[in-house]
Amino acid sequence: TTEIYTLSLHDALPILVDLDKAHQQKLLVRVEREDAAEIRNLMTFDPDTAGGVMNTEVMVLEQGLTADQAITLIRKAVEDTEIPYYAYIVDGDEKLLGVLSLRDLLRARPGVFLKSLLRDQTLISAPHSLDREEVARMIGRYNLLALPIVDDGGKLMGVVTHDDVYDIIHEEASEDMLSMVGAGADETVDTPWRKSVAMRLPWLLVNVVNSAFSAWVVSHFEATISQMAILAVLMPIVANQAGNTGQQSLAVMIRQLALESFDRRKAWGAVLRETKIALVNGVILAVLVFAAVALLTGHVALAGIMSLALCLDMLLGATAGASVPLVLKELGRDPAHASSIFLTTLTDSAGFFFFLGLAARSEERRVGKECRSR
Repeated sequence: TTEIYTLSLHDALPILVDLDKAHQQKLLVRVEREDAAEIRNLMTFDPDTAGGVMNTEVMVLEQGLTADQAITLIRKAVEDTEIPYYAYIVDGDEKLLGVLSLRDLLRARPGVFLKSLLRDQTLISAPHSLDREEVARMIGRYNLLALPIVDDGGKLMGVVTHDDVYDIIHEEASEDMLSMVGAGADETVDTPWRKSVAMRLPWLLVNVVNSAFSAWVVSHFEATISQMAILAVLMPIVANQAGNTGQQSLAVMIRQLALESFDRRKAWGAVLRETKIALVNGVILAVLVFAAVALLTGHVALAGIMSLALCLDMLLGATAGASVPLVLKELGRDPAHASSIFLTTLTDSAGFFFFLGLAARSEERRVGKECRSR
C-alpha cells in the first residue's frame, strides 16, 4: 500500500523553494487553485524576513462575534489550521485589533462581545519586512507561542510560531558557524562542489595573504631566531594561546548579537568585560608559563619574555575577538563573516612580533653589556 502524507502550506513552502522553476510549476498545477495562489504569494517574500517564515493558516475572528460564537467557529475550523494557540481579532477591513488566547475565550461569559475583551490590551505584532532573527527575539522576549505578522496598514497577514523560531535559531547558528571560517553561509554536504569552491576560495586567498604578512613579521627577526633556535619552538605557543582566547571572545560576542538586538553601549561594554577576563587569565597563564620555561630551559630571561608576550597577545586576542564582530556590525556586514580569519591573522602576527621583538631587544641588551664589560 502507498501511504499519502499531506503538508500544510507553511511546511510545503521550504520544499518548493529549493526546487527549480520547472518542478515548482509541475507541483503547483496539481494543487488546488486557492492553495497554489497562496503559495505563490508566500514565495514573493524574502525568506529572511517575517513574511518569508510566517504561517497564513491562522484563526481570524471578527470583533462583533460573541465569545460562544467564536468558540463554535474555532471547533469547526480547527482541522484547517495549525494548533490555534490564539485567536486574532480583526475589524471589517481585516486590520488586527487584538489577540485572545483560548483560555481567555473559554473563561469569557457567554454573550460577551470579543471587542470588549480587548480593552486595555497592549497589542504585540511585527511587520512583514522585519528580519526573522528579530522576530525570534520578540517571541523569546515576550514569551509568546506565536507572533502576529501585519502589513504596512496593520492588516493581519499570518503568524510566526514558536516551532518556527527553533528552525530560525538553528539556521542562523549554522550560518554563523560557517561564515566565521569563510565557508558559504548556506553550504551543505549536498552543495555542488564547484559552488563550494567558488564560495571558499576567495577567503582562502585572503588567508594566504594574511599568513604571508605573519611570515613577513617573522622574517624581520631571522637573525634573532638563528642565534636562539628555541624561539622557533616556543613562538607558536604564544600565537595559538592568543588565538584560542580570541576565539572564545568571538564566540561569546557573536552569540550575544544573535540573541539580542544590537545595543551599541552594551556591546562595547562587553568588549571591556572580555579584556578584563583575558587580563586575569593572561596573568595566571604567564606565571605558569614562566615557571615551566625557566625550569625546562634554565633561561630566566627567555621565560620572562615569553610570559610577557603571552599576556600581551592574549589581551589583544580577546579585545580583537570581541571587537571584530562589532566593527563588522557597524559597517552593516554580517558580524560572523570570516571573523575567525581576521582574528587569526591579528593574533599570529602580533604574537610573533611581541615574542620575537622582546627577544631581539633582550639579546641586544645582553650583547651591549658584554661589549661594555670588555
